[in-house]
Amino acid sequence: MARAVDVAKYILTKAGEMTAMKLQKLVYYTQAWSLVWDENPLFEDDIQAWANGPVVPVIYDYHRGQFKVDKNTFSDGDIDALTPNQKDSIDKVLDALQEKSAQWLSELTHMEAPWKDARGDLKPTEKCDKVILLAAMHEYYSSL
Repeated sequence: MARAVDVAKYILTKAGEMTAMKLQKLVYYTQAWSLVWDENPLFEDDIQAWANGPVVPVIYDYHRGQFKVDKNTFSDGDIDALTPNQKDSIDKVLDALQEKSAQWLSELTHMEAPWKDARGDLKPTEKCDKVILLAAMHEYYSSL
């Protein structure tokens, strides 16, 4: 199975440099829509409900302290680990969302049940490391 870092490198190879926050949201949405369209996760790495929206901690470890990232940030990412179908799913998400800003994507996730439910009653700025469940993502996005 592909890893989140493989997905991140593929996104950056296709879309070019972007903010780390935007990358995190795009990785989240590629996972969400893969669950709906392909009925399989793209990667097994956890996604957590952080204050600024969904974050994949494994990816965060690569870009900690950086505002912008590019494909070289994920030097050990392997885009060939992704199947043609997975790349197609990622491409569709990029077609729909890559022109959106990081802030817009973050605000969108804040309106959606998977992130909100994982955070529960926490205040908007409170730290959180609760995992957003794949089942919750599948249920929510397949209902749209």
